[in-house]
Amino acid sequence: MRVACLGGGPAGLYFAISLKLRAPEADVTVFERNKPDDTFGWGVVLSDETLDNLERNDPASADAIRSQFAYWDDIAVHYRGSKQLSTGHGFCGIGRKTLLILLQARARDLGVTLVFEHEVESVAEFAKDYDLVVASDGLNSVARTEFAEHFKPDIDTRACKFVWLGTRQKFDDAFTFIFEQTDKGWLWAHAYQFDDDTATFIVETDEATWHAYGFGDMTQQESIAACEEVFKDYLDGHPLMTNANHIRGSAWINFPRVLCDHWSHRNIVLMGDAAASAHFSIGSGTKLALESAIALADYVTEKKTLAEAFALYEEERRLQVLRLQSAARNSLEWFEDVDRYLALDPVQFNYSLLTRSQRISHENLRLRDPSWLEGAERWFQTTAGAPETPVRAPMFAPFKLRDMALDNRVVVSPMAQYKAVDGCPTDWHFVHYAERAKGGAGLVYTEMTCVSADGRITPGCPGLYDPAHEAAWRRLTTFVHEETPAKICCQIGHSGRKGSTNLGWEGMDTPLASGNWDLISASAIPWSPDNATPRAMTRDDMDAVRHDFISATEMALRAGFDMIELHAAHGYLLSSFISPLSNQREDDYGGSLQNRLRYPLEVFAAMRAVWPAAKPMSVRISAHDWAGEAGVTPEEAVKIAKAFADAGADIIDVSAGQTSTEAQPVYGRMFQTPFSDRIRNEAGIATMAVGNIYEPDHVNSILMAGRADLVCLARPHLSDPYWTLRAGAEIGDRSLAWPRPYEAGRDQLWRLADRAAEMERAV
Repeated sequence: MRVACLGGGPAGLYFAISLKLRAPEADVTVFERNKPDDTFGWGVVLSDETLDNLERNDPASADAIRSQFAYWDDIAVHYRGSKQLSTGHGFCGIGRKTLLILLQARARDLGVTLVFEHEVESVAEFAKDYDLVVASDGLNSVARTEFAEHFKPDIDTRACKFVWLGTRQKFDDAFTFIFEQTDKGWLWAHAYQFDDDTATFIVETDEATWHAYGFGDMTQQESIAACEEVFKDYLDGHPLMTNANHIRGSAWINFPRVLCDHWSHRNIVLMGDAAASAHFSIGSGTKLALESAIALADYVTEKKTLAEAFALYEEERRLQVLRLQSAARNSLEWFEDVDRYLALDPVQFNYSLLTRSQRISHENLRLRDPSWLEGAERWFQTTAGAPETPVRAPMFAPFKLRDMALDNRVVVSPMAQYKAVDGCPTDWHFVHYAERAKGGAGLVYTEMTCVSADGRITPGCPGLYDPAHEAAWRRLTTFVHEETPAKICCQIGHSGRKGSTNLGWEGMDTPLASGNWDLISASAIPWSPDNATPRAMTRDDMDAVRHDFISATEMALRAGFDMIELHAAHGYLLSSFISPLSNQREDDYGGSLQNRLRYPLEVFAAMRAVWPAAKPMSVRISAHDWAGEAGVTPEEAVKIAKAFADAGADIIDVSAGQTSTEAQPVYGRMFQTPFSDRIRNEAGIATMAVGNIYEPDHVNSILMAGRADLVCLARPHLSDPYWTLRAGAEIGDRSLAWPRPYEAGRDQLWRLADRAAEMERAV
């Protein structure tokens, strides 16, 4: 087999090595455009896991690489005059030039031919002369460009500017992040040692600061001098250096995130950055390249045809690439949006940075550095007004909204039960909500409680429009207040165009077979082709519905609720005004966001006017219609949240979607939390996070990173009313109050949890 590797970086060289180990008879040539000792990067970072993979594949090259590594366990974050240091992270770095020289030597030993200073002009010509062409030619891949119609690359050029520099200053004690505020904006550095004398020093900034400095008009030396001045307190007189003198201008670039739809064409296959790139802030680009090289060498030598080998290679590696790209996207977006976090306390800022990719969670951080995390948890508790001892997880910190004090940050999210009769909650509701109030959560929500019979979603939805409803709810709130420390919130809403539908298990959002009622909405647009067309609301309709909301609020007060929430999300009536997908009015209530918010804000103000000043109000919004620019976007959601906060909302319950059948949501773990994060940290408004949150680790990570103030869990509370009490036992918290009759069960659960923890430590 004749094989050509286009590109002599780590991907191409390591594939050549791996293939020769499996097929010594193969004729393998690596073509590189530069000289053998040219390199335009500085250091690369690998994990212990990657080194173990290299050891299994080729002990000889792995040992040579290990002998040149600089190791460190710590991450240091310099921010606002503070240094936060955490340990247990297990990084190792090596100079890119050293790595290439070692791989070149190993390749020669195995019989690989290395051709340098060879410019590839036509990959198609190589494909004629070789059985296999491995295009490992980097971010600016000639092969990917030449066959773009086959590979279908998606190249997303990211927002921040960065320049890759080096220095003789020592950063050998920790992977170091430095954030510096200047009169032109913030710049930050990623610095790490990779040999005895040299450290990588990547300087990054946002577009506005880059323009304010005029970096684009500078020479490299002028640009370097400016960076030296910014970071002089950390360089100890050492200069910054470039090894990209071949580039004209300042050498600042934007990172291109690359992902191709297809990785192979005929006998050509992409590898490394040519196929997919991962942002430097998680240090996984070289990892991807080396591990992809191993996989491709395996399949090429094991399978009968290249087509079969390529298919398996892409299937396996694409999954790993997507996982890493997801983490890398989270990481790079954190840096792109760092302005959101620059008001955070250094402890919380450091935690936010450490957990930015979601690969490090709260309990994972405890395993890495229990001492630092304990200090961070103590900071969170004392900031919340709790005693310093015992140190507890963030989920068990108190929280106050107006005069309502919550024992902890866990919220039982609204969950439709469809068990009401003529709008009246039944014994089912009493048992359902009472059990969850006994389960340890700080705040329990009712499902959407409707302001009128025609405002119900289904015939099984509860309401607050009849004295019998009020009495039934009062029975529940009395129990909650007398028997539990929980507080209870009534979510109040009107179904709008999504009303007059079947119970959830009989067909979600599908119209009733009979007994339908008239529907109203912002515009005469049905929820779906199968649903009835609503009547566009007149001003008289608006007045009548506003009065219904006022009446329901007054009933909620008499019923004894601690808090109320206006439901302005999920495509229901008020949401239909906010979203341009459902609001096509041409009067003062349609068009601009200001107009679309006019009626929802009017309703909110009317409710706030009759709700006591000492009691809090929240608003649930859909922060993303998942419909591109045609619908509400996360950017617009910040403005929506601000409008309700200015009107007197104490906290925003940040959900997303369910506003259109055309929506294309992107699901995943904690998938809606970024919208809460954005609103909280851009607008300075308290928020609640919702959406596929199901572990104590999720809750604590969200709170500790400052991504929300309260965390709502829905389905976990359906399967386990005592989720909060069990979570406390699971993470070793022994301060959470249990109902007195259940203390024997508590003691057994604690013993079992302690025994499980001891067994895990023993392993």
